[in-house]
Amino acid sequence: MKQTRHSFLKSQGYTSIKLNKTDTNHYQIEAKINDIEGLFILDTGASNTCTDLQINKFHLISIDSDVKASSATDLMSETKVSKKNKLQIGKWISKSSPIVLFDMTHINKALSERDIKIVDGIIGADILKKGKAIIDYEKNKLYLKL
Repeated sequence: MKQTRHSFLKSQGYTSIKLNKTDTNHYQIEAKINDIEGLFILDTGASNTCTDLQINKFHLISIDSDVKASSATDLMSETKVSKKNKLQIGKWISKSSPIVLFDMTHINKALSERDIKIVDGIIGADILKKGKAIIDYEKNKLYLKL
């Protein structure tokens, strides 16, 4: 019997999380920071996991950061950093994740102009690397190693 990609990854200790593809071909994913649910963009090109500084939905304790945030859609902006947060994506949990906070107004404005749900943050490459992530673009799934 032929083993599927899904069953193989499960046998290797991975958990799967559904990715929701938007009309702009971005993936959105549900996750929790410090046990508070949120909606995030999955961004392999973002070096850090981020949340919106203006809203601070997750009640993060942060300090000023010397690092400036930039994206393809906006100029440099001020950031804060919050260390040692619990981040959960599906069954996968990291108990010591740093999170960068910056003004995400421009990102959410662009999403809402396209009638796409606004997001609370971005899951970046730092978390994807920590979780040994595998993205199945055919099945719209993210796999993280437990």
